[in-house]
Order: sequence, then C-alpha cells, then structure tokens
Amino acid sequence: MSAEATNPATPGPITPGAHRRRGLPRIDLRRLGRAALLGPAAGNRLPDAIGHVVEAHRAHHPEAPLEPLRRAYVLAESSHRGQMRKSGEPYITHPLAVTLILAELGAETTTLTASLLHDTVEDTDVTLDQVRREFGEEVAYLVDGVTKVEKIDYGAAAEPETFRKMLVATGNDVRVMSIKLADRLHNMRTLGVMRPEKQARIAKVTRDVLIPLAERLGVQALKTELEDLVFAILHPEEYARTRELIAANDTLGSDPLAEIAEDVRTVLKDAGITAEVLIRPRHFVSVHRSRRKRGALRGADFGRLLVLVAEDADCYGVLGELHTCFTPVVSEFKDFIAVPKFNLYQSLHTAVSRGDGEVAEVLIRTHQMHKVAEAGVVALGNPYAPPSEEQAERDGERADPTRPGWLSRLLDWQEAAPDADTFWSTLREDLAQDREITVFRPDGGTLGLPAGASCVDAAYAQYGEDAHACIGARVNGRLATLSTVLRDGDTVQLLMGQDPASEPSRDWLDHARTPAARIAIRRWLTTHPATPQAEPQGRRAPEAAPRTPQGAPAGRPAEANAVVDKPGATVRLAGCCTPVPPDEITAFAVRGGAVTVHRAECPGVARMKSAGRAEIGVSWGDTAECRVSLIAESFSRPHLLADLTEAIALESVAVISATVEPPSQGRVRHTYTLQLPDAATLPGLMRAMRNIAGVYDVSRAQHPAQSSS
Repeated sequence: MSAEATNPATPGPITPGAHRRRGLPRIDLRRLGRAALLGPAAGNRLPDAIGHVVEAHRAHHPEAPLEPLRRAYVLAESSHRGQMRKSGEPYITHPLAVTLILAELGAETTTLTASLLHDTVEDTDVTLDQVRREFGEEVAYLVDGVTKVEKIDYGAAAEPETFRKMLVATGNDVRVMSIKLADRLHNMRTLGVMRPEKQARIAKVTRDVLIPLAERLGVQALKTELEDLVFAILHPEEYARTRELIAANDTLGSDPLAEIAEDVRTVLKDAGITAEVLIRPRHFVSVHRSRRKRGALRGADFGRLLVLVAEDADCYGVLGELHTCFTPVVSEFKDFIAVPKFNLYQSLHTAVSRGDGEVAEVLIRTHQMHKVAEAGVVALGNPYAPPSEEQAERDGERADPTRPGWLSRLLDWQEAAPDADTFWSTLREDLAQDREITVFRPDGGTLGLPAGASCVDAAYAQYGEDAHACIGARVNGRLATLSTVLRDGDTVQLLMGQDPASEPSRDWLDHARTPAARIAIRRWLTTHPATPQAEPQGRRAPEAAPRTPQGAPAGRPAEANAVVDKPGATVRLAGCCTPVPPDEITAFAVRGGAVTVHRAECPGVARMKSAGRAEIGVSWGDTAECRVSLIAESFSRPHLLADLTEAIALESVAVISATVEPPSQGRVRHTYTLQLPDAATLPGLMRAMRNIAGVYDVSRAQHPAQSSS
C-alpha cells in the first residue's frame, strides 16, 4: 500500500490551476516507482517514468529542452536505486513527485533538473562537483541549497542551521526555497507512515516556517495544501468536523454558488466582456476559519467565484458590471491590482449578494495574475534571466521578486543571531508576522516592514546598527516619537544624531517588532552594561551672570535701543516676546512713565488694544546688545543640555537663564533667555542650536504671563 493510502488525514492532492478539486485521483506514484525499477531507458529515449513531468512542463513551456531532464532522471534513478522510502516505495518516487509538483506550477527546466537531483548529494554517493560538471553551476547551487547540513557536525542545531543555510542560498536564488517547499509538500502527503510524535514535530515546523515562507513567496497552491495537511495532523477533531461539513454540502441538490456563477456569466456576456467564470472550492482551513468567524455556513460560503479576463482594464470592467447588476458588499472590496501585495499577488476582491441573502465572494484577475497568484515566484520561470520586452511591459515597475524586502530583512538579522537557538526562535517569531507594510523614505526609497512595526524598526531596517544614533522621526511630515507605530503607505524621515557615542535606549525594546532591531539593541545593551545616565531633567540650569544693556536687574525687561514718540521716556523690551531687530514692533506706556516695546505679533499687543490702550510709535535705533528668549524642542538624550549651552557660548552669547521642562513621550523643551551682542547674531545662533543632535526645532518664545501692564 502506498504511503498516501496509509495517511487518512491527507485531504487531497495538488492539481494545476485549482489545487483543491475534490474527487480527482492523485498521480499514481506506485506506478512511477515500478517504472523506475526497470532502470534507465535505452539510448536517448525519454524515460517513461517522467512522462507526467514532461507533460506538465510542456504545458507551460512548449519549447523547453528535455535533454537535461532525461540526464537528471537517469542519474537520480541510478544513484537512488535500492533505496526505499518508509512507505515501502522506491526512493526515486519522491524526487519524481517533487518535480511533478513544480512542473505543474510552471517551473522552468533548471529548477526541474535540480529537483530531480535534490537528494542525490545528501543521500547517495553523487558529489556536488559531479552535479556541477554534468549540469552546470546553477543546478549545483540549487541542489546544494536544499542539502541538509550534517547532523554529525551540528548535533541538535542541525535543523536550524539547515534552514539558515537554505535561507542564505534563497537570498541568492529564490528557486532554492521553491524546491524545498515542494519537497516538504510531498513529505507531508506521505507523513502517515511516521510515528505520531514525529508527524506532530514535522507539522509544527511546517506551520511555523514553511507555510509562512510559501505565503511570502506567493506560492498559494503549495501554501493552502500544506495548511490542510498540518490542520489534519495537529487538529484532527476540527479537521474531521470540517471534512464532514464539506462532504455534507457536496451532497446537497442545489448549489447557490453555481447559480450565482451562471448569473455572472450572463451579465458579463450581455456587457460584451469575454471572461471565464469558475468556482473555486475553499480549502479545509479556509472553511474552518469561515465557520469560526460566521457561525453556520450557507451554500455559497464553501467556495468563491473566480473571474479570469485578458487585460487589467477588463478586471475593472467586470467589477463595474457586478456592482451594477448585484448588490455589492462594500466592506469586502479590496484592490490588489493597483496596490499589489508584497508577495506579487494581484487581484480585485469583492462580494455580491442576491435577494435570498446568499453572498458570493468574487476574485477578479487576468490569466497572468492567476498564474502568479497560484505559483508566485515559481511562475516567473528563471527570475534571473533578462526579461523579454513583453514581460518588461507587462510587469512595469513591480518589486524585484528575486530579493523581496522581507527576505532582505531576514538575511540581515540572521547574520547577527548569536546561536542556532536564537536564530530558530527568532525566525519563527519573524515569520509569524502575517502581513507586511510598505513605508516610504523622503529620498524615494521604500522599506518593507511587518504590520505593527514602529519608527524604531524603520531606523534599524534603514541604517542597521547605525540606528543607535537615531533621535526621532517625522511621519508624514509631522514630528513623531520612535515608538510611533507605522501604517502602510506612511512616509518616514528618520532624524539621526551626529554623536558617534550615541546609544540606544532600553525602552526601544518595548517598541521594536523586527528581529533586526531587537537583536541589535540587545547586543549593544549586553556589551555596554554600564551606560551613562541622562542628566536630571525638570530642574533649572545654572544661571550665567546676568547682563543687561543698561545694567537693568536680572529677570526684568531689558532697556531697548528703540527712539519712541515720547521724549524722555524709559524704553524697555517686553519680557513676554523679547523683540530684537529687525522685528516689527509697537509700544505701550506703562506705570511709572516707562514705555514697553513688543513684537507686533505678541499676544499681549492684542489684549492691550482690546482694552483700549493707545499704541506709541516706535522704531529701532542703532543695533546694540539685546535680549531674546528661545525655545529648543528636542528628543530627550544624555548630555543635551551641556551640548546646547556649549553651542550658545560658541556664538558669544550669554545665558541669562535656562529652564528644562520634564520630558514627555521622549521629548523635552528647553527655554533660554539670552543676551546677544547684537541682533545680527540671532539667525546664526538659532541655526547652531538646531544643528545639535536631538534638536528638531528652535523658535522665539512667547510668555503671555509676563506681558507688561
């Protein structure tokens, strides 16, 4: 009996185009195994055992060369001859089945050749050099990429290190992971011959690592069947209940989804739109999720309608007709054509209802989109070959599938993982992020991040360990703390300090979602156990010796070098707005016969005018010393106060007083009252303060409480 027949949990085979057509028989691997035992075919005739592979391959690539497949099969069969699987079948049935899966998905000849040979270096006397000599560097690289590391060398770390090696190889050629996914699918199909505890262990690794990788590479046909196989092993009772629901629905006399599909065909035909309308049964896990979400399921809930058209524009034409002739469920509409998913997926999603309450979910896409939706990177053929003019025109500026953002992130942080256990646990955690967002940089670049990522994650994704010097961010043009959670489509400008001794905050770990950020921060904290403490906040800085133009007492308005229309009057600069040349100014008489000069936009001016106080004409005289209050808005960091006061001193400006408010959400405000040698010093002073790491704005102060009366 075949391995598949001994596995009652196996829900069904993968088939081209629609991977869940219940009731269709699986390819007879036992028959292929018997053919393999007959040995290689005579001469250059193609072996009968790979006839199914060739048939599937030629369906996608009519002109593909078959000689490499013949030679690869001959080598694989002869090297595996005598080896048996636990199911009792000849071992060659496994590489044949793996290759057939990839051929059905549309893999090109090089991938299929490597797939036939993928276990030879690991399990037979065939060497990698031999593969390289006979089949070339590409095939050898793919075979080596999926070859496990020796357990004798790595012990318990062999599985994590094998995946680490495979991921690094995938970084250079995504076809490595395509072969591994197909390999795992066939092994999962035949897992019934294993002990239950080993089935559970393999199923958990498949759930935590392989299924998320299949999702990220867009290989939905493999992902959905792997999900069903894992579901059957890890949740047998729920699987059995779901299986019964599907079987019961299949026995019903009427099929509302088929009726809606026929109505859709009629609508599109009347509209002159050429389209193929198919029914796609939901796979087991999808039905299970729908039942948990909606409760009792109706007939149309067991599948979706798939509408295939020729051109992108036709997709929107179909959408318009459906929303015109049926009642759309607005909340279900999603446009993944205008904004493709990070794994190349493109489609329009909608749902329509009919009078009896049946709701049908509808997927609308072109034939090419459907091919990519099913097979992901596998459907791209050789992703490293220069694209044809037709492909370039069709794909436009689509993201490079050979090095997607999530893979680049993963490869970056895996190098920093200190040991196999950290790598393995962090890998599973990273892959558990079920969605990716794209944020934009001001320079036009993009960053791919998991949903829920913060500005901390963006900093480490863009700058690596240099992100230790990050002091803040602007999100969509507005200042934001590093803890700010980013949303898909945000524009993020990271503000970097210039201090080479900058250090990350331990608090950043609370906001870091990506492994790259967490590993970098933890590594710094581990190697710097005694970090300098930040200067106490919320206290007044030491005050410099007060100086005023005419010896006025500290803390009182300075006398001004302005000639007012009130001869003999004492003229002072208002402490509420501290005007300096060339500010537009006005003046008011105050008690004691003095005149106070305000900036024209000072809030105190409006209050005095509304109170009926008469303005006095005033203008600036010769430029001389003047006093000004400045507010420095900054992100909290150690030594900031010292750096600011040093910058002020370097501009030959005296500090009359300085106040530092308690930090709030990582931000702090410094208020300085300063004595300038002349008004021309002010612009340069403000620039010097803004250039201090952590300072994001410097502005003139307004103090309404100190306005003169």
